[in-house]
Amino acid sequence: MIRRWFLPAVLSAYLLLRFFSFVVISIVADSQDPAGVPRGAGEDGVGYFDMTRIWDGDWYFRIVEEGYPSELPRNAAGDLQQNQWAFYPLYPMLVRAVMAITGLSFPVAAPLLALALGAGAALVMAVLLRDKVGPFVAFCAVAVYAASPPSPTLQLAYTESLAMLLLCAFLLALTREKWWLATALALLTGIARPVALPLGLVALVAVIWRWRSRADRPIDRSTYAGMASSLIACGLSGLMWPTYVGWRTGESSAYTDTMATWRASGEIVPFAPWFDNARYALGDVAGPLVLVLATVLIIAAMAGPWAAALGPELRVWTLGYLLYLAAVLDVWTSLYRYLLFIFPLAVVLIGGGWLASDPRSRMRFVGLRASVLVLLGLAWQVWWVWELLRLAPPSDNPI
Repeated sequence: MIRRWFLPAVLSAYLLLRFFSFVVISIVADSQDPAGVPRGAGEDGVGYFDMTRIWDGDWYFRIVEEGYPSELPRNAAGDLQQNQWAFYPLYPMLVRAVMAITGLSFPVAAPLLALALGAGAALVMAVLLRDKVGPFVAFCAVAVYAASPPSPTLQLAYTESLAMLLLCAFLLALTREKWWLATALALLTGIARPVALPLGLVALVAVIWRWRSRADRPIDRSTYAGMASSLIACGLSGLMWPTYVGWRTGESSAYTDTMATWRASGEIVPFAPWFDNARYALGDVAGPLVLVLATVLIIAAMAGPWAAALGPELRVWTLGYLLYLAAVLDVWTSLYRYLLFIFPLAVVLIGGGWLASDPRSRMRFVGLRASVLVLLGLAWQVWWVWELLRLAPPSDNPI
């Protein structure tokens, strides 16, 4: 009975939480300056769908309407300007297809597609976690994820929903040893989001984990080929889009140069922005100390026995992805939505990551913890939407 109603319950909870975000965004829309809505607001003012297409949503609108520039745009001084090549093509391709089939405009089609993809991601995530920690913990973890402060992004004209669906499907394929499916999903991710490095790390761990059990479960040639293909696909995933951008523009470093235009320093310097911002915010001593402490806590959270039930793939994904963010990301408000992808941490936070055989798993209060985190996330959402989604021209904090 529980198995029968598990996925409908997950879907219902997810859509209910998205409805809460819809209400919050709609209320905040009344305080939005029409000048902050790209391409102008309607005659009746700013509404929900206007709010869903600001910031990166406008870049995807440009891609759908105009495509990608054949030459990199530069100002009179020759400095490279922000442009569409920073954004991967799979989501705008899907939006364009939905628009063609339904006749809907971009401001309606793009967020509705994101909502549908996000619902699919929640269902795949639930199955992935159910295999590891059981249906109740999985349901609670998905609810915490779906109520988290940046979760409204999952219904905006952004790629988070698509990327989450591909990620959860990829992780599920690896944990179930569906190597060829993982290969296809890795290649799709290569045109959806730049996360090939942590994906490759997880695939490598999954392959090693399978190889270590070869004495009890012999590996045939087909399995070896599938394991190798998943690793190769992750490597290709990281090269596909940058290589294509370089070929189309005639500049081999076009993608990385374009990405650097979003950096405060104008260049990508691994790890340095984190320490610089920490020193700026907390002081020369306290800033780095807080960073080191946070790193230790995160590693402990995923490496301790309270996360053992997650298995090696989900634990390595969480740590590898955070390391990737530290290497390539400037610490800014976008970090909120990037952290959606460390959803396995929700299992640990609600106390659901202990092995069932561990006697310490009995006093976990999973339901109570999850309820508190859901309520906290919903309250935090209100701040997130007001402060980050609402745009106050001429400048503001981007999401």
